[in-house]
Amino acid sequence: VYITFLIGREVFPQRRWLAVAGAAAVGFTPMFAFISGAVNNDNLAVLLAALGLYLMIRIARAADTGEKTLPLAVTLGLVLGMSALTKASVLGQFGLAGLTMAYAAFRQKRWQTFFIEGPIIVGLAAAIGGWWYWRNFVLYGDPFGLNVFIEILGERAREASLRQLWTEREGFMKSYWGLFGGVNVPMALWIYPVLNALFVLGWAGVIPTLVQKARRDGFDLAKWMPALLSLLWIAAVIVPLASYWARVTWSSQGRLVFSAIMSINLWMIAGLSAWLPERIGRGVAFSLTGGLAVLSIIAPFLWIMPAYRLPPQLAADAYPGESVDFTPPGASEPTMRLLGYEIDRGAVQPGGSVGVTLYWETLAPMDRPWSTFVHLQDDAGFLAGQRDTYPGLGRLATQDLEPGRRWVDQYVVPVDPAAYAPEELTVLVGLYDFRTCPVPCERMTAEGPAVVGGNSAALATVTLRPAVAADTPNPVAFDFGERIALVGYELSERTLNPGEETTVTLYWQGLREIEQNYTVSVQVLAPDNSRVAQVDRWPQNGGAPTAGWEPGAVVIDPVPVRVDPEAVPGEYRVQVVLYTLNEDGSVQRLQRLTPDGRLIDDFLILTRLRVVP
Repeated sequence: VYITFLIGREVFPQRRWLAVAGAAAVGFTPMFAFISGAVNNDNLAVLLAALGLYLMIRIARAADTGEKTLPLAVTLGLVLGMSALTKASVLGQFGLAGLTMAYAAFRQKRWQTFFIEGPIIVGLAAAIGGWWYWRNFVLYGDPFGLNVFIEILGERAREASLRQLWTEREGFMKSYWGLFGGVNVPMALWIYPVLNALFVLGWAGVIPTLVQKARRDGFDLAKWMPALLSLLWIAAVIVPLASYWARVTWSSQGRLVFSAIMSINLWMIAGLSAWLPERIGRGVAFSLTGGLAVLSIIAPFLWIMPAYRLPPQLAADAYPGESVDFTPPGASEPTMRLLGYEIDRGAVQPGGSVGVTLYWETLAPMDRPWSTFVHLQDDAGFLAGQRDTYPGLGRLATQDLEPGRRWVDQYVVPVDPAAYAPEELTVLVGLYDFRTCPVPCERMTAEGPAVVGGNSAALATVTLRPAVAADTPNPVAFDFGERIALVGYELSERTLNPGEETTVTLYWQGLREIEQNYTVSVQVLAPDNSRVAQVDRWPQNGGAPTAGWEPGAVVIDPVPVRVDPEAVPGEYRVQVVLYTLNEDGSVQRLQRLTPDGRLIDDFLILTRLRVVP
């Protein structure tokens, strides 16, 4: 925060109050305050990034005034080395450092500044942080270790386009201002559009801010260099994030640009004040920072603490439903008891949800963190919905619970929008050790009425009704590229032997006139994503090419799919893809859109089928 103040004095030397307001805007951003109170590498990365930027500005100033730049260059090399060891997102400062040293050499008319002091910077940084990148290369074949990191973190099924990233801006900005916990504890929702509007207004004001600076300072590069470095640093953080990291992983989080928050918020404050007379603009800027300060002060008490408050102790009363005891593997006595339950509805539609209330009691100490599962299972044994969580919705650890602890958990179980309907769904509840999954995924044994498989309790049934009254079976609404919608489907068989065939009938609807002929690909995927069946063809085996569809008309497309005779018994996913071939032979898939217009995957996991011996 203090370094932001120092940077602000260099960037806006005639308006030093902006340095104070900019520093306050950084320190009082609720998410920045939250992250600063957590143990992570973001805190050191932000500090070192701010210090590195300030040192580069000071080097540029020293070159303009004839001061020696070597001490600053040595310090910059040390800082960049620590930055490289802290977080890869700060590596963009090496490029800025090269630009800075080239500028300094030009101003000093001294080639040694670039060709001697520059290598000193790189050498010191490499001595401090280079070993880490060499280690990654030796161990993982990638100096950044991103291949392993992505494998652990998880990656998108397909690389996101810039248009798709734009549709994720709401979550990005929420996590910039304040989305606490595991980015799942929000502030009051009305706060975000207010802050976003001020942010947009502030950054729109950067243009008049630059115009005012040009009128005041002309185009003297010496006076522009601090501003240029601070703006270029923003680009150096955002461009790699938007061009690679956010496109490959599900990481559209605002905190990932905190390495440049000192520049982002400083220029936002400057731009916000640019629309107004100096005195009023100053008042607006400090009002915003004051508002951010209030949010940072009240956030722990108003939003964070309530989200983590432990469930209250329940009285030893009678509870609705039958009780069920759960016993860990190898134990002789039960350790958990389901005292009772409530289901909030008797019927649901695909895309809806079922509320399940469970009343729990601890019977004996436990040495493992057991998790609860609530499954909605259809008659064919497939899950139409599930909710897995630790007790207390993550607020209780079973190994910390004392005997006699009673509490209530309320679960909202979402139903798959493509769930096969109509069906009768059984509500199943049990306890398992997440650390042992996927194999063997140890479960507690269940004792009581309506126990299924010895390890789960069947509480009730819920009727799964079709989403809408329609002429198509199993009606759904999946939008492919605003061109084609899947409005229904059915399978002739959901349980097969290896080598047997099922017919997947797809009900398509053209949303507008279509110029291209799209190929429909129906694939059956194993858990490891290998294909045990695939059929690619135009609708109706070429009899109804998409270029000839009338908007609004429904096209029925039965696709016979034969499972590989070597397919092993198990559960498989049915995936549907729409694509065309480009002139160079590459595949161009149609991307799906959510009802609110956000771009998501370029495939659809439609349903599941089971292969039996």
